[in-house]
Amino acid sequence: MVKTSLRATAVAGLAALALLGTTAPVSAGRPATGGVTVTHDEQVTWQGWSGTGWSAGTGAGTTATAAGLILATPVGTTVYRDPHTGTRRTWAYGTWTAPLTEVGFGATELVASWNADTPAGTWLQVEVQGTYTTGARTPWYVLGRWASGDADIKRTSVDKQTDKTSSVWTDTLAIDNPAAGTLLRAHQLRVTLYRDPASTVSPVLRSVGAMSSNVPDRFTVTPSTGGTAWGTELAVPRYSQEIHAGQYPEYDGGGEAWCSPTSTEMLVEYWGRKPSPADTSWVNPAYADPTVDHAARMTYDHQYQGAGNWPFNTAYAATFPGLEGKVTRLHSLAELEYFIAAGIPVATSVSFLASELDGAGYGTSGHLMTVIGFTATGDVIANDPASPTDAAVRHVYKRDQFEQIWQRTRRTTASGGTGSGSGGIVYLIKPTTVAWPAVAGSTNW
Repeated sequence: MVKTSLRATAVAGLAALALLGTTAPVSAGRPATGGVTVTHDEQVTWQGWSGTGWSAGTGAGTTATAAGLILATPVGTTVYRDPHTGTRRTWAYGTWTAPLTEVGFGATELVASWNADTPAGTWLQVEVQGTYTTGARTPWYVLGRWASGDADIKRTSVDKQTDKTSSVWTDTLAIDNPAAGTLLRAHQLRVTLYRDPASTVSPVLRSVGAMSSNVPDRFTVTPSTGGTAWGTELAVPRYSQEIHAGQYPEYDGGGEAWCSPTSTEMLVEYWGRKPSPADTSWVNPAYADPTVDHAARMTYDHQYQGAGNWPFNTAYAATFPGLEGKVTRLHSLAELEYFIAAGIPVATSVSFLASELDGAGYGTSGHLMTVIGFTATGDVIANDPASPTDAAVRHVYKRDQFEQIWQRTRRTTASGGTGSGSGGIVYLIKPTTVAWPAVAGSTNW
């Protein structure tokens, strides 16, 4: 079984994360471009802000610029004690609060994503307050304290956030017992920008949003037909996490657990970006593929103690010039094919027994691999970082098997118990100049 930094969801009966996409519930059985019909039984929504959208919210000390939202005139200072170092430091700060935003249905989960620049001496915090279908509100939950580097604060999620109805699991706000009937109907995001009081250098928030979903428990899904990208394969760099085994155990036990940052780095480098030699100068020169070591360090969540925090990975990707990143859910391989056809490879979250994926040779409770194309008969071509060498990373997996291990939300474990599945989770990373694929009736990204 592959050791992985991607967490196994602790919320019984829930899918692992929400979909990033449309501002209204997605209808089932919608026709897609090219005659493909995408059917599904989940409800999903994405609401976000960037560009001219900052005016919809309320700023305190923050100002919208062409580059993004910045801390212009701090409203005050605060002392932050870093729980992972014990260091106490004073920071100037300001906030931006999104308007109260209706989901459009009763959601069981919510996660925030953001793209930002945090020069030395700056960082940011993302929070959410949900509104239940009863009208009551959650506390303000912290969904991430983040900086692109780790010299000022240690990048972190926050544990032990809960009320009687919902809890935060690393980066996901989830309803504890959906069957009880109280769900999320609205949310409000708040971002706090921090800078050194002696400096005028500010973080720059380029986008922030929340995705909400209600996905039913499912051990199986109906296989999709597809055909849009059959015979298409993208030239994505191949990186093995396994060749990094034993390297830098302070970051999630070492490379053997680095499926998430390894997959993210493959996507970053596919688009012609990568950490510079100066960025990777801290890596032992005897180690191959130092950019993977760097990605693991720069996605590491010091509370979760892993490099598999989903929005931390996409936020890392978005630190490279011109790139944007999102955590989302896709409905099927038929839908994913539109990304491949548009030249956009997709990192997918999967879990399976060794017997459920022919050719893998291992089982895993949670793993990231990147779909880079499809064979002429529709099977999945994937860069699987759980491979012994870079050269061995390319795999072909049976379409029906892959769709099951990626799309289901519940699964049978090796011990005969019940575990969680991701329900179609992906990382979408691309240049801002590249358009998202057009699928009729779908605005999921």
